[in-house]
Amino acid sequence: MDLNLTREEATFRDEVRAFLDEKLTPELKEAGSLTTSVFTDKEWNLKWQKILHKKGWVAPAWPVEYGGTGWNEMQKYIWASECARAGTPHLSPMGLRMCAPVLMKYGTPEQKAFYLPRILAGEDYWCQGYSEPGSGSDLASLQLRAVSDGDDYVLNGSKIWTTHAHFANRMFCLVRTKSDGKPQEGITFILLEMDTPGLKVEPIITLAGEHEVNQVFFDDVRVPKANRVGPENEGWTVAKYLLEFERGGAYAAGLAVGIEKIKMIAAAERSDHGARLIDDPAFRAKVSEAEISVQAMEITEHCVMSALSGGKNPGPASSMLKTCGSEMTQKIDELAVEAIAYYADVDQHAARMPGSNVEPVGPRYGLTSMPRYLNNRASTIYGGSNEIQRGIMAKLVLGL
Repeated sequence: MDLNLTREEATFRDEVRAFLDEKLTPELKEAGSLTTSVFTDKEWNLKWQKILHKKGWVAPAWPVEYGGTGWNEMQKYIWASECARAGTPHLSPMGLRMCAPVLMKYGTPEQKAFYLPRILAGEDYWCQGYSEPGSGSDLASLQLRAVSDGDDYVLNGSKIWTTHAHFANRMFCLVRTKSDGKPQEGITFILLEMDTPGLKVEPIITLAGEHEVNQVFFDDVRVPKANRVGPENEGWTVAKYLLEFERGGAYAAGLAVGIEKIKMIAAAERSDHGARLIDDPAFRAKVSEAEISVQAMEITEHCVMSALSGGKNPGPASSMLKTCGSEMTQKIDELAVEAIAYYADVDQHAARMPGSNVEPVGPRYGLTSMPRYLNNRASTIYGGSNEIQRGIMAKLVLGL
């Protein structure tokens, strides 16, 4: 496989780099560098989204008819890779990468005309109502009831681990509209407004000391049936389609940036013997092993790009990339914590806020090592646990 860029691709890469150099302000870059999960806080990701929207580059994966860029798969990959290397804030994926593809495939013309322009412009901020207490990776067991009442559904129950629900004004949600038969056959996909009476958001503070996820309670929440996406009781099909887009992605560039940061830290920090950590044979071997795995992921991503260029959906390949990418993310986080050593033990939430004037304990490059490690423990669970992903691969790829 030839991984070298063509002349046209190199020209596009240079255009992307020039744009990032001009538009990625020091404040936005700081916000990106201090992000400790897949989500940058709303203030910063929306500022970046509005810059991209003005340029017409906010939704590379969207069809041109809905406001996409018209880029080919390699251009999308170059864009994602250069953003990772530049350290841009992470755009919220809930609307742009998850809800929008579902609306394009299953939404009514009215739903597409209303929601898609608002998602593109950042006028709506979405959260995902999937997981429930006792019903996480086993999504088919969800119990949030939606009882038919005239033109509405009446919702009672709760959702949990709802990322950025405290920022969101809209939610796409899976509800149970039928209890008999197979569990998957009684699920419906709906859209709702977060200021609907009877809906309450309660914060969950993570081990990293951050408010990113929430529990959402529904007490006789009324949602118009016009907000249903797809037929009633067929939300499982819609949800599986959405998860293909949640699970896939270009991991390699971001992981490579993580390895380079570890090398930088290890060149500055000392081993137990007083020498530079990067010169310790055991630690250097761990870094080299991780680097080889990331290179293998890059080649795999290029193989997937080739398939996507033929118009195929990610399919089971998204499960493979999600599994490898999330596990490598955790491995690199572990190496970063090992490199920063005892400074990782200090809780420095205030010091790592964008614009903070709080002086860090220890080197500034170590501020995010432990929070990223803690936050990314969930990466092998969300979007369907890696055990679930291996089951999908066994069935769809190996035919087991």
